[in-house]
Amino acid sequence: MNSRIRRVTPWGWATAALAGAWCAWICWQLLRMHFGLGTYSYDVGLYDQGLWLLSRFEEPFVTLMGRNLFGDHTSLILLPLVPLYWVAPGTGTLLVVQSMVVAAGSAPVYLFARRVLGSGALAFGIVFAWLAHPAVTGAALENFHPDTFHALAVPLAIWAASERRWRAYAVGITMALLIKEDAFLVVVPIGIWVASAIDKRKGLVTMLAGLVAPIVAMYAVMQPLTGVPTRNSWRIPFGGVGGFVRTMFTDPVAVADHLLDADRMLYLWQMASPLLGVFLFSAGLAAVAVPVIALNVVSTYWYQHNVDYHYSIVVVPILVMAVAAGAARFDSRRRGTMVTLVAAASMAASVAWSPHSLGVSPTMVTPPDNAVVVAGRAILREVPAGAVVSLYDPLVPHAAHRREVYFFPNPFRAHLYGVDGSLDGSRLGAADHVSHVLLPKAMSPDLTALWELERPDFERNIENEFWILWGRRGSTGGVGQTPVDPVESVD
Repeated sequence: MNSRIRRVTPWGWATAALAGAWCAWICWQLLRMHFGLGTYSYDVGLYDQGLWLLSRFEEPFVTLMGRNLFGDHTSLILLPLVPLYWVAPGTGTLLVVQSMVVAAGSAPVYLFARRVLGSGALAFGIVFAWLAHPAVTGAALENFHPDTFHALAVPLAIWAASERRWRAYAVGITMALLIKEDAFLVVVPIGIWVASAIDKRKGLVTMLAGLVAPIVAMYAVMQPLTGVPTRNSWRIPFGGVGGFVRTMFTDPVAVADHLLDADRMLYLWQMASPLLGVFLFSAGLAAVAVPVIALNVVSTYWYQHNVDYHYSIVVVPILVMAVAAGAARFDSRRRGTMVTLVAAASMAASVAWSPHSLGVSPTMVTPPDNAVVVAGRAILREVPAGAVVSLYDPLVPHAAHRREVYFFPNPFRAHLYGVDGSLDGSRLGAADHVSHVLLPKAMSPDLTALWELERPDFERNIENEFWILWGRRGSTGGVGQTPVDPVESVD
């Protein structure tokens, strides 16, 4: 171990310092956002509740969304986090872990770039471009999503394959497959790249694993838990995959109009321009990113073709490492120029497009010492432990450690609840045993009107200048209730 540490070069230490500083900076922003009531049920609250239930050896039926945690997505990569919930449970833990994982992806990016470029200084520049890319900072600041673990899994697999370190490669590929059922979109292309450029047998095994894993995930895990193998087929336009392919031939103009709209073109520009297209000089490696980018562009789900969200972080390490491999094709002087320009372009793109605190358009964050926030956190401490509660959404990530918790208007009016949208607008049976409701005094007219219908069954328990904690008349707190099945709970 000591000999390995002694072999770390000054540029290696500089890269570690850069990644550490970036991690601390992201953590500061995330925790400030969280304690300023800037995190929500979707998506950090539901992971917090699910992991808390698992840490108590209970079924992770997440009442915040009305689905089993692993029926929503097969994010089995979350299981190693369960022991953390024995000692430090909470949303803050998830946010810090996510930042650390993304920062850790800098190590394989650096090692790969140093090998192909023959320079620690240039490898440092590649890592700088990686951490500055808008899709990386956007995903890192978007609450919590297991998808961000691709920031470590993917570069680890690519670096390990290039070094023929097959145990490390297996770790990276296994990590990727455990992140979500759609990991085949990156694992299969990695397998193709490995088979064609490094080791045919290892690549074919990777491709096979990438094809089998999603079948197991969807049909052996998700379908038994939710009744359907996937919930996201609606994101493919023109009626799904078959309809999209058919429309390509029957109405290609409609397909072209869909693919070439302004949002999608801006997305492609924001993904590629920070890297100045240098990845095209290593087309074989860059091609690994094509399936994910293509799906994001095709999708009707706007978030997928927006760099502020987690759907694109999976491909950034591929493109950045392809930049290193592409620059390596040139002489040392041109390599230095290319990497310097890419680092500068990534920094400019980060300032222009990222939601971080140094950007042109930072995410608006309410300070933790804001009077409304302080009052909200104070009254939240008065909610009985274990009570069945419905909370105003920003409060949920601070109180999700219970078997049954809902974000208002759930369960009084279903919203983003259950396997599909069939329950939307209905009153769930769980509404009859909610014991406490915590709401702000100022709400939208729609939510105010809904609460007026339920209010006769509740009385004011505690209130302050901004918030009211309501308790059900005659309630014993609802402690220990069994969560109500979303389908059976419709009135």
